[in-house]
Amino acid sequence: MIGRQNELQRLEEMYNSSKFEFLVMYGRRRVGKTTILQEFSRSHKTVFFSAQEKNDTLNLNDFSKIIQFHFDKHYIAAFPGWEEAFKYITVRSASQPESKEKTVIIIDEFPFIAKQNASVKSTLQHIIDHEWKDTNLMLVLCGSSVSFMLNDVMGYESPLYGRATSTMEVLPFDYRESADFFRKYTNVEKTIAYGILGGIPRYLMEFSDDRSIRENIRDHVLASGAFLSDEPSAMLRMELREPGVYASILEAIANGHNKIREIANKIHEDSAKVSKYIAILTTLRLAEKQSPCGEPENSKKVIYSLTDNYFRFWYRYVFPNKSYYEMLGPEEAAAEIEENLNDFMGPAFENICVQYLKRMAGLRKLPFVPYHIGKWWGNNPSLRAQDDVDILAINKKGDEALFCECKFTNKPMPMEEYDDLIDAAKAFPGIAKKHFMFISKNGFSAPVSERAKTEDVKLLSIDDLYE
Repeated sequence: MIGRQNELQRLEEMYNSSKFEFLVMYGRRRVGKTTILQEFSRSHKTVFFSAQEKNDTLNLNDFSKIIQFHFDKHYIAAFPGWEEAFKYITVRSASQPESKEKTVIIIDEFPFIAKQNASVKSTLQHIIDHEWKDTNLMLVLCGSSVSFMLNDVMGYESPLYGRATSTMEVLPFDYRESADFFRKYTNVEKTIAYGILGGIPRYLMEFSDDRSIRENIRDHVLASGAFLSDEPSAMLRMELREPGVYASILEAIANGHNKIREIANKIHEDSAKVSKYIAILTTLRLAEKQSPCGEPENSKKVIYSLTDNYFRFWYRYVFPNKSYYEMLGPEEAAAEIEENLNDFMGPAFENICVQYLKRMAGLRKLPFVPYHIGKWWGNNPSLRAQDDVDILAINKKGDEALFCECKFTNKPMPMEEYDDLIDAAKAFPGIAKKHFMFISKNGFSAPVSERAKTEDVKLLSIDDLYE
């Protein structure tokens, strides 16, 4: 199993404790929650129940079979209700010869049960408070509906509020973890694969490092019937009531319209409606609100971006060009996409560089530990023009900063880019100590390399990001 050592260690620590444990695990679809729980279950006796999107009676029947086979090795009949099923677990776990070991109950996709029967949350709360809290039992409720898990399971108004002993949001892999799926690729190819697929394990598994990037796009994105060919659209249909409106918003953002008014104008919808829908996309971990680095979240300069690399790729290329690509054919369409990848990779490469800087900060290999880090844009008084910095990192006192430029092009970075970053830093006259860094896919021109040495400016390649 690639990665997830931290998540598995957390589960092991809970299993080895001598008290009742209740974990609420959540994360967007395809992120690998079930795989983690299955891996944990391989080395422990667990009651592992995967709820399905069907009525309450059928899920209860299935759960009854699972727990009866687990404890008694045979099935008699379905329990009349969830309370009876949970009480059966109380009695049977206490009567087992190996009862000193922790009894583990895992309910995967819990929202499928609770949405059909909201009272199951109150039933669980009562069982936990009166029967399980003083036992050596471990309960895991897992769900892909992030908003439901946050509000209806852990929220203040939920009967289960305050009962969980631990929570875990399963996040996508970072660029280094994702690279483990493509050990035969060069670091540049690993970076492009991450830029296209992001860190969702299910998506990463679709590409093969025995094929080129172009071949993978041809065979696993553009080919009819391929899993990735319609995945974003299918996910929206599963999660949302009006997938068409959400798709239009995602397409607008993927193609550079990143302010509410711009998005609303592009898709011909009211700005208030767009704001509401983007909030839901944020909850689904598909979009995020960004303010210029160092400015408050309610800044008037707020923009929106897509957090999922594959959604950004799909809604930039496949969704708006589907009919055209069908006529062109997968081979030529993949070649056309590949020609434009450097431009597409810009935001993804900046995100990779942010991940790198955060890792270096954790290892204390930066001049300081950033208090703020991210993209900056705004007015530069010294230039009397709008300006931006790919990555700005500022210390807690606000008197020291790192300015970083990220370039994903086929040519060595020229002196003009160097000068642009030096000029952009003039927008921060109050920062006394300034550090500069450039990260380039294709190296640097000779004049840049010479100047960087004399000015103590750090130049990094993509290979440096993977060390």
